[in-house]
Amino acid sequence: MSKIFRLLVAYPKSVLALVLALFVVLGFYSSKLEIDASSQTLLLENDKDFQIAKEVDKRYQTPNFLVVAYTPKDDILAPNTLNLITNLSADLEKFDFVKSVLNITNVPLLENKDGSLSQKAKDISNLKSKDVDINAARKEFLTSPLYSSNLVSKDLKTTAIVINLKPNLKYDEFIQKRENLTKKKANSTISEAEKNELSRLDKEFKIFRDKNRIKEHNDITQIRELLQTYRVKSGEKLFLGGINMIADDMVNFVKNDVVTYGAASLVMLILCLWLFFRQIRFVVLPILICVISAVYASGLFGLLGYEVTVISSNYVALQIIITVSVAIHLVVGYRERSLKYPSMSQKQLVYMTLKDRLTPCFFAIFTTVIGFFSLVLSDIKPIIMLGIMMSVGISVSLLVAFVVFGSVMALLKKIPVKSSFEDSFKFTLWCAKLAINRRGVIYAFSLAVLLAGVYGISKIKVENSFIGYFKDSTEIHAGMVVIDKELGGTIPFDVVIKFKDSKNDFVSSGDDVIDSFEMEFEEAKNDEQYWFSSQKMRVIQKVHDFLKEREFVGNVGSLATLLEIGKRMNNGVALDDFMLSVIYNELPKEYKDLILTPYVSIEHNEAHFSVRTVDSDDRLRRNEFLISLKKELNELLKDDDVEVQVSGIMVLYNNMLQNLLSSQVDTLGFVLISLFAVFVLLFRSVKFALIALIVNLIPLSFVFGIMGFFGIPLDIMSITIAAISIGIGVDDVIHYIYRYKIERKHLGVKEAVLASHASIGYAMYYTSFAIFLGFSVMSVSNFWPTIYFGLLVDMVMAFMLIGALILLPAMIISWFKGK
Repeated sequence: MSKIFRLLVAYPKSVLALVLALFVVLGFYSSKLEIDASSQTLLLENDKDFQIAKEVDKRYQTPNFLVVAYTPKDDILAPNTLNLITNLSADLEKFDFVKSVLNITNVPLLENKDGSLSQKAKDISNLKSKDVDINAARKEFLTSPLYSSNLVSKDLKTTAIVINLKPNLKYDEFIQKRENLTKKKANSTISEAEKNELSRLDKEFKIFRDKNRIKEHNDITQIRELLQTYRVKSGEKLFLGGINMIADDMVNFVKNDVVTYGAASLVMLILCLWLFFRQIRFVVLPILICVISAVYASGLFGLLGYEVTVISSNYVALQIIITVSVAIHLVVGYRERSLKYPSMSQKQLVYMTLKDRLTPCFFAIFTTVIGFFSLVLSDIKPIIMLGIMMSVGISVSLLVAFVVFGSVMALLKKIPVKSSFEDSFKFTLWCAKLAINRRGVIYAFSLAVLLAGVYGISKIKVENSFIGYFKDSTEIHAGMVVIDKELGGTIPFDVVIKFKDSKNDFVSSGDDVIDSFEMEFEEAKNDEQYWFSSQKMRVIQKVHDFLKEREFVGNVGSLATLLEIGKRMNNGVALDDFMLSVIYNELPKEYKDLILTPYVSIEHNEAHFSVRTVDSDDRLRRNEFLISLKKELNELLKDDDVEVQVSGIMVLYNNMLQNLLSSQVDTLGFVLISLFAVFVLLFRSVKFALIALIVNLIPLSFVFGIMGFFGIPLDIMSITIAAISIGIGVDDVIHYIYRYKIERKHLGVKEAVLASHASIGYAMYYTSFAIFLGFSVMSVSNFWPTIYFGLLVDMVMAFMLIGALILLPAMIISWFKGK
């Protein structure tokens, strides 16, 4: 490396020309970096429940839809309210991407007319019908299990306008083809031609997906503009919700966060660099290194086809923060040597700075890479990608920092260094004296902090509300809260009851006449209308009633809904098998698709229950809820010869949450073992290695304890704090111990501590303060996990700096006194 540093200093213009050429090339590829904020990025890799959920979705085809939650000022059935709903629905149906719009004016009113059950099934009216009874309609909306707390709120003050979107057949075709080939690849049965086909499909799919995402964004924008027009005209509350809208907003959040974090971090860094150094070159040079590093990394990710997810969108801010710490150490090293050896030439100063700082900076970045790389042990794609991207990115940063600093500084003239901040700032000296004179107090306080942290950690939970991810000011949050509380809940899950297959049960009696009759009867039983037996209906009703009574459950949709409506239509008399068959045969197809098809699969001998949970309820503990639900369902149906299956978004989301805890243990264990090995290698001392770990673990345990005390749950962002914080936090410990060992060669223990604080102590403070400011910009995000992440990492870094400047030297003095 000495030879390379000599070349850097000897040929700075050539080196910078290469840096600039690479900057242009990778800058071009950085524009190719793509964003993937789909819901699938929040799922576990290879989650078996995902395949089950896809099968259920395919079987009980639920169209992709958006929901407008409308709370009118007047009565919900007032003429002007109905006119607004009708006009808005008509305008929505004009969009080429809308298949149909469902609202209170066009849904079937099954209890609005008198007559026999058969007549009612044939002659169904709605609010647009001329002879509709408004009072009967009001009663039906208030009490019908099909509409109450689903299409309308219980108090009849809020209603949903459901926008059914046209199916994206080409997207579905892409997904199906890729799935088939991916399965073959996993099973090692894929041919070479099929491998090429899969590679081609992947490329084509990304192009198609990006074009489709732009179209979906434009579609949602059109709907939002239309809603805003109606808001302005009517002055009433209209909120948009739905999976497509959430995905679109998430992509926009990611894009905004990438730009906002990067820009805000640079501004903060410029301010603190000027505060510390008061010289233009020492402000511009670190920022230049940060920008080049960020572009290089982004270009590599674009070139490799990586995609930014909700979590890895933080990589720009994280890389800038870590890069600037390396740059600051180089600047401080140069300034220190310039003050100490004024007779040295500029190139000599630059060369010696690069040489002296290489080992501590290399190991500081190496340990940070270990921290980030541990995230690949997770099963969650965004966390894995963050680990990979940051490991690559900060490795690039180390190389760029030394190359750019060395070549630029070699071209600049030597000027006197301004040390006004160091001369007036005595914080590090105060820390050194405290470590020397108050070790007992420091140890007692550290033990108290550790115990408090451990106690708080025991109370930490792996739980989060999906609604709670977003700030109250966002449309996502406002719309989801209304839908969640007024219209039957938001986060869905599915319950499927599989009945024993009763086909082919015919046994010959030996009498041809009787056998002929029995066979005809068996064939009739297998006709669709005869599927609705009283035994099946009893089981379905039992499960439906059980689900309705469960706490945290909002709306439940099932065949039992039809049974209840049929009973109401039949003057309070429960439907028998014959009446169910009549309804099945007589009900118009458009209404059958609404209230029947989503809940039964006669072909597969199944009943489907579509359940929504009240996600905003703070008392909901998803894992406990699902475990007890499955257990109680199996107990409820143990004598009914059926199988129970629970799946859906809530199950997948809960699987991800539960994986967070095991991931935390895996990543933390990997980091601690790896760092201990690196410390032993670097310091040639088990004692120093233990001290380095202890100094970092105490602040980290305290911050996790704070999470437990204040009820901040582990989520997809906070799960990364331990690995990232230790990876970054040990940088100060490495720099300090490395410097202490140099000072110790010619000074006593306490004198070496004072000398280390007076030199590397300033660089530690500068870098920690810069990191603190960098993470603080995350508080402007609309995504609460990002906000918590920034604030918690700030706390960890502040405590780790104090630990490195106070606890670390105190332990060194106690463990190495007189040596």
